[in-house]
Parts: sequence; C-alpha cells; structure tokens
Amino acid sequence: MSFTREIPPTAGLPIKTRNLIAPLFMKLPKGSLEEDFKKYLNIPTALLTYSGTAAFYLILESIKKLSNKKTVIISTFVCPLIPLAIKRAGLKIILCDINQDNFDFDLNKLQEICAKNKDILAILTVHLAGIPLELENIKKITKENNIFIIEDCAQSLGAQYQNKKTGTIGEFSFFSLGRGKGLTIYEGGLAVTSLPEHGPLLEKTAKEIMPTNILSENLKIIELFAYSLFYQPALFWFAFRLPQEFWRMCNNPIRAMGEYFKVDFPMHKVSAFRAYIGHLNFPNLDKEIAKQREKVNFYLKGLKDLLAIKPITELPHSKASYPYLTIIFATAEKRDSALNIFKNSGLGISQVYLRAITDYAYLKEIVPEADCTHARLLAEKTITLSSSTFLNNADLSSIVQQLKQL
Repeated sequence: MSFTREIPPTAGLPIKTRNLIAPLFMKLPKGSLEEDFKKYLNIPTALLTYSGTAAFYLILESIKKLSNKKTVIISTFVCPLIPLAIKRAGLKIILCDINQDNFDFDLNKLQEICAKNKDILAILTVHLAGIPLELENIKKITKENNIFIIEDCAQSLGAQYQNKKTGTIGEFSFFSLGRGKGLTIYEGGLAVTSLPEHGPLLEKTAKEIMPTNILSENLKIIELFAYSLFYQPALFWFAFRLPQEFWRMCNNPIRAMGEYFKVDFPMHKVSAFRAYIGHLNFPNLDKEIAKQREKVNFYLKGLKDLLAIKPITELPHSKASYPYLTIIFATAEKRDSALNIFKNSGLGISQVYLRAITDYAYLKEIVPEADCTHARLLAEKTITLSSSTFLNNADLSSIVQQLKQL
C-alpha cells in the first residue's frame, strides 16, 4: 500500500492554496458565480446553494407551489441523498428501474408508471458519470402527462445532449460544486431553470428556506483551504483512503464509500468568498473536460477488444463530460477480482454506488420496494476508472494492461 501517491476516483479541479489568499482581503462581487452559470448555460436564473442536494430540495419546494401532485419518479440507481431530499420536501417516491447496460430509464416501465399514476409531479433524470440520458422520449412522456423534468447535473456540468448543455433541457435542473465534482468550492450547488417565468419562484423560495449561517460557512472556508492542500496525489491518501480504511475496519462499507447521509442536510447561504473562488476557476472548466475526454478515449481504445468488459459511453448525439468511466464486467466475480487487483494501486479505481437504492438499510422507511434487477446487476458488476487530471499516460497504460490480464 502506497501512502505517497493516491489518485482521486473522479475528476475534480485542483485549487491552489495561494489563489485562496488574496480574495480574503478583497471586496468581492456578489453573484459572480451565478452569472458564470447563466452565461455558460444561456439561462435566465441560477441560484447558488449550499450543495447539489440543497439545490434539488429548493426546486422541489418551489414546484410544490405549481401543482397539487405529490410524487417524484427516480431511478433505482441513484445517490442516497436524492430520496432524502424528496422525503424532506414531504413528497412521495416511485422507482423505475434502469436499462441493463446503461444508466437510462427502462422506457417501457417509465411509460407504464406514468400511464397508471396521475399524481406524478416530476421525473428526475440523472446524468450519471457525466453521460446525458436519452431525454427525447422522456420529454414526450412528460408532455403527455403534464410532468416536470428535473435534471440532476451533479456530475454532468459541461456535457451536451443534441447540442444543448445538460441543465437546459428540463424545466428545472441542479448542479453540484462538491469536492471531486469538477468545478468545486468544496461544498456547493446551483438550482437553475431555463424558463424565465419560474425564476421568481425559485428566488422567492430560496429566501424562505436558505438562512445565513456564519459559523458553518466559516468552517466550509477552512475545509476549502484543506481541500487545496490535500487534493493532490502526495496527500490524497490521508484525506480519502485513510477514512475509507477506518470504516472498512469497522465493517461499514456504506460509510467507507461516503454513502451515508441524513435528512437534515444544511441549507444555508454560500459566502461571497467561496462563490468568488468558483468564479476564478470557471474559465478552466472546458479545458479540463477536454482532458477528461482524452483519458476516457484512451481507456476505450485500449479496452475495445475485450469482450468481457462493456463500457457505459455517451450516445451518438451527446457529448459526455466523463468525470470517470464506468465499465461493466461479464460477472460479479470478475468485477470483484478487478477491485482486489487495484485495491492498493492508488490509481483511482472505484465504484459508482454500492447498492441499488432499495438496498440501503437506512433508507428502508423512505424508499419503497420496487423491481431493481438491473440496478442491482450494475452495482454488482461495475467499477469506475478515474479521469483525474493527475493521471499520466503511464498510469492509463497500467490500468488498461492490468484489465487485459484479468
């Protein structure tokens, strides 16, 4: 096991500590990061929030004022924070399984659910791994049934679907600026809408549910400084792998993977300082995404002849941001062998989610039972390959060669 070089499992943008010093002594503009998002996405409204989850919750609390419907459809392979936000908003959940070999909804099941249930308020479309979902057919379903589309763009900032950036296709969308999520301010998010008439609603709801918390925000600034120090291969082991190993020793794989959350997630405002740091790094976004795509293309070229491995890739009419590449093994045993081989390599090999969303014990009172056959198979048979900026060609070649040998 190496303590001297650990690659992050996702492609988060590094932040230099020296770039954090000067803004501490400046009078900072308000709304700069929100303006960056509005220009980048060509949308009328973007609101900075404490986290991507907070942004999702803000959207839910807003659209409750537009409809009496109370149910949200989510996929069976999704971050555990999603059902917690829906629960906190006082709404109900219906699950729809994904396809066998990608993250898209099983369209037939989605159509069946929407045809049978007239209480559907929204469908959450999650662009997992930076890969845009096939939205055209989903839009047809939502138009027929008067349902909102909420895009979960936590991992897909900069991705495109039919020449439109993710976050601009549904009525509402949210992004994450959490650590490891590409553009980051350590913890943060944005709630956006592409429709001018819904902007005032988001703003009004934000004033109602987003207080100021100076103590908590100062703690986030300290953590942002820590991120700038530890988010590098020489020190990342101590910030990431060490806590993982602790929880594994405690026989708690869910906490080891950072997949345990609570329903009382923070909702307070983000300081002008952290927003300005995001603004300073925004110009690097597209350049970093291009690098991520180059690394993923390297993987795809090297693995193309391996019949026992199937990568989950972008659709022909989309362009993924690829913060990591997900590959599916033919069997769970082969997947486990791969995890074992790379366990102490420091090369950023990881997993998307450990479970289908129905299989997290602490969510049993929130998430209803449902068919999640395909989600369980993905959880059992996939690993992720990092596209971190810290990976070099030797690292990429090593990963490909070891997969070939396996």
